[in-house]
Amino acid sequence: MSTVHVMELVGESERSWESAATSAVSQAAHRVNNITGVEILNWTADIRDGRVVKYKANVKIAYVE
Repeated sequence: MSTVHVMELVGESERSWESAATSAVSQAAHRVNNITGVEILNWTADIRDGRVVKYKANVKIAYVE
């Protein structure tokens, strides 16, 4: 019998929100195997001088153990 675990992470990117989400999945893949899905919880960004300087994606990563 398998157990599905979920971890929450924040991915960051200077390019896009999609890249930020991909970064979070990549971070998770370095820690755990068998990632089965990702849920995007929230998109945010840091602003400096009226411009987006960092995109952030709050995600839940599901994996089987």
